[in-house]
Amino acid sequence: MNKRSNVLVTGAGGQIGAELVEALRKVNNIVYPSDISIPDNPPDHFLQLDVLDKKRMKEIVQEYKIEEIFHLAAILSAKGEENPMLAWRVNLESVLTVLELAAEFKLFKVFIPSSIAIFGPSTPKINTPQNTVTDPDTVYGITKLTGERWCSYYHQKRGVDVRSLRYPGLVGYKTLPGGGTTDYAVDIFHKALETGHYDCFIGEDVAMPMMYMPDAIRATIELLQAPQEQLTVDSSYNLAAMSFTPKQITEAIQKHIPDFTISYQPDFRDQIARSWPSSIDDSSARKDWNWQPEYDLDKMTADMLSRLKTIKGL
Repeated sequence: MNKRSNVLVTGAGGQIGAELVEALRKVNNIVYPSDISIPDNPPDHFLQLDVLDKKRMKEIVQEYKIEEIFHLAAILSAKGEENPMLAWRVNLESVLTVLELAAEFKLFKVFIPSSIAIFGPSTPKINTPQNTVTDPDTVYGITKLTGERWCSYYHQKRGVDVRSLRYPGLVGYKTLPGGGTTDYAVDIFHKALETGHYDCFIGEDVAMPMMYMPDAIRATIELLQAPQEQLTVDSSYNLAAMSFTPKQITEAIQKHIPDFTISYQPDFRDQIARSWPSSIDDSSARKDWNWQPEYDLDKMTADMLSRLKTIKGL
C-alpha cells in the first residue's frame, strides 16, 4: 500500500470491515467494499458478493482491476459451532479462491486474518508463543489454522505476498456483535448503557486476549505497509494489547456507571473461551514491524462508553 491501489474488501459489513474500509481510503486507496447482503446505506463502490461464488470473485478482480484483497468474510466461532459445514466452506474455500486469484493475477498484496482460535487446550495459555502447539477444537479455529498453512504455502510456492494477523477478541463501537465467543466484551457496553445489567455467557474468571478496534485497524494498516523483507512470519502474526476477565471489565465500567451489575450464565461459549490463551506473546510483531498498542482496559472503557453515549443520544 505504498502506492494508490484498487482494493477489494470482502465481509465489509462485519465488525472489522466497517472500520477498515474507512481506514484504507484514508491511505490513498480506491476501495470496493463487498458483502453477501446489501446494507441499508451502502458505502461508495459497494459490491454485492458471495465469497463462495468463485466466478463472480474472478469477474470482480478483472473488471475493477483489483490489486489488493482484504479477505475478511468469515463465520465466527459461536456461529461456526451451530453450522460447521457452512463455516468450513465460507472460512476455507473462499481463502483458497482468494489465494489462487492472487497467484493468477499477481496481486500486490493479500490480507487474510487469523485468530487466537487456532490455539487449543494443549497450547500454553500464558504468553502464548508465536510458534507453539496449535490444537483447535472449534470449527472456526480449525479453518483459521488451515487457512494459515495455505497462506504460508502460497507464499513459499507461488510467491504470493499474503499477510495475516491472529486477532484477539476485538471491541468496537461501530457495529454490533457478530457471533463470536469474545462478543460479550462488546455487548456488555451496550447493556451497561441500555439496562444497567448484563447476563454474561462467560464465567467471571475467564481471561482472554482483547484489543480495541482502533488498535486492530492500525495494526492491520501497519503490517500491510511494512517492507516485505522485514517480515519473518509467513503464516500469521500473534497480536496483543490487553487481557481481562468479565469481572475486570465490569469493574472498569463501574468506574463510570457505579450501579452497573452483572450475572453469569455460562454456556457452550464458556468452554470455547477456556480453551483459548489468557495472554499472547506478540514479540515477533513488535520486532519485525514495531507494533505497539495504544489502548489498555481503562482507556478503552472510557472511550467506548463516551462514543456509545453519543451514538445512542444519551
